[in-house]
Amino acid sequence: MLALNLSAQTSATRTFQVKADQVYGEIAPTMYGIFFEDINLGADGGIYAELVKNRSFEFDTPLMGWKELKKNDTEGSLLMINTGVEGKANPRFIRLTSKTNNGTYGLSNEGFRGMGIKKGEQYNFSVLARQQGTGSVPLTVRLVNAKGEEIGTGKVTPAGNEWKKYEVSLTATATEPKAQLQLLAQGTGTVDLDMISLFPKNTWKQRPNGMRADMVQLLADLKPGFLRFPGGCIVEGRTLAERFQWKKTIGPIEDRETLVNRWNTEFKHRHTPDYFQTFGLGFFEYFQLAEDIGAAPLPILNCGMACQFNTGEVVPLDQLDPYVQDALDLIEFANGPVDSPWGKIRAQMGHPAPFNMKYLGVGNEQWGEQYVERYKVFEKALRAKYPEVKLITTTGPFPDGPEFEYLNKTMRSLNADIIDEHYYRAPEWFQQNATRYDAYDRKGPKIFAGEYAAQTVAIASPDNKNNWRGALSEAAFMTGLERNADVVVMASYAPLFAHEEGWQWTPDMIWVNNLQSYGTPNYYVQKLFSTNVGTHLVPIQRNNVNVTGQDSLFASASLDRKTNEVILKVVNTSRQAQEGEFVLEGVKSTQSKGTVQKLRSNNLEQMNSFANPTAISPVQQQVQVKNKRVKLALEPYSVNVIRVKVTPNPGQYSKNTK
Repeated sequence: MLALNLSAQTSATRTFQVKADQVYGEIAPTMYGIFFEDINLGADGGIYAELVKNRSFEFDTPLMGWKELKKNDTEGSLLMINTGVEGKANPRFIRLTSKTNNGTYGLSNEGFRGMGIKKGEQYNFSVLARQQGTGSVPLTVRLVNAKGEEIGTGKVTPAGNEWKKYEVSLTATATEPKAQLQLLAQGTGTVDLDMISLFPKNTWKQRPNGMRADMVQLLADLKPGFLRFPGGCIVEGRTLAERFQWKKTIGPIEDRETLVNRWNTEFKHRHTPDYFQTFGLGFFEYFQLAEDIGAAPLPILNCGMACQFNTGEVVPLDQLDPYVQDALDLIEFANGPVDSPWGKIRAQMGHPAPFNMKYLGVGNEQWGEQYVERYKVFEKALRAKYPEVKLITTTGPFPDGPEFEYLNKTMRSLNADIIDEHYYRAPEWFQQNATRYDAYDRKGPKIFAGEYAAQTVAIASPDNKNNWRGALSEAAFMTGLERNADVVVMASYAPLFAHEEGWQWTPDMIWVNNLQSYGTPNYYVQKLFSTNVGTHLVPIQRNNVNVTGQDSLFASASLDRKTNEVILKVVNTSRQAQEGEFVLEGVKSTQSKGTVQKLRSNNLEQMNSFANPTAISPVQQQVQVKNKRVKLALEPYSVNVIRVKVTPNPGQYSKNTK
């Protein structure tokens, strides 16, 4: 039974002292951020708005996602051609031959569990095509609903024997979550087709071939301090050949090499053999997304080790140079001047200004001596050329145990900049570990809480839920992260996205289908913390003791010196309401009213859903402030964020800043 169900029953008022003149640390602007990995159809079929699956026929099964359309006595054929050109990223194309004039022969694409089409919106179709012979075969482009009824149409007419791009815009006449795309030949002849694509016009910032606007908006609303990309275990790959190589994800879309996604068949309970990475969402787009949402870019690179849960392949140390060079070149791509080799490529892609990258992760979730050996090689080269870039290293996949202990000790002895710790544990663990960082060395490496989520059933269980029980426990834990923000400089929930029909792992912060997206209770916990972060830490105590779970209450306090506000975060994990009185000490005066945002539910199993996406979401109210005191009923199972405008004492901000 969870501790949060075993609270003492008392109605006595609990008085808290907020010592606003005792600043003991600064809160990094990167405190709360986003961890992105292409899992659960997070990129292709998710935030990357391409609607066509296997658009260039480069999946291991070339016609995966495609079907031949052939009605009645229609005659025609499809021929898959592989040019076999060594090093070519996109060697395959399809040759369509129509032998009838009735316009009923062609091919269709099923999309990613269907295509989400909205009535009245425009969809931009494009294809690389060339004619065979002297004839011309126009193509009708159709969107059809699940019944096969047309809900949008257009036409392109490829001409000539050279590859060219052809485009047409379709306007949808109906909303359909399970639409398909059809290409029908109008006449006889042969046409070659490649890079068959369909994007909504309404993408984030209206960028052609861009990202799903609703999904990016949910990220922007978090006001994140950083964006970690591209993972996650896909950085490592099941084998080194399948590792994420950033240089293959930039430049023209048609020149980006498709790669199997390492989550393709990872879990027996959720085999997804059609899960590949097309890298339309590549490193340039990740940097651009970070810039769009005001987040510091935080890329993670392979360190010469494949996933140790799979093959565990390592590259020999004397062959590590290409991996290290990739890291050096990435920094130049992100930050270099336009006359540098990689800065020039960034500028050619449309971004002459540098991305101002300050952080780089070396490896994802590795452990053991092999990782330390390779990290040292990276560190030596990167420190020599780019000493200003902070390196993020790992303690492996677990928050304790021999792997963690070895790396934690070793990385501290190496004076690592930032150590990445991961926790996928039961809700009880998160409450019990709210004091995890209280005793950490203040002069040692900083901490990145890089991946965490309460596992409501068991680690990696398909039955884990994004319920209030897990989210409430995470909120309790996050007060401990924030109280120790002089040590913890970054934190991010993981995984980020999940498609309701294409997920491999639960729980996840944001759920989507082909038409909708919504934030879970865990999302709203993250949002409350990230949008109310403050700039400096101050104590919140009862009887001169930090509030870290006594009477099932957890709390943190900060000042926002930009707005002159005291910000209190108080989590009540008990089933009983508790009366709280918060005394704001060390300020000259306060305004008579403040605000409180409450996130709560009486039902610990409550979840948000597509039908009720805000079942658990914050509600804001005013609170009275009298004699520098705030009285507030801390409702059962609640997260409370209180903001009060204050006038600091003269000279208060010129001291105690560390």
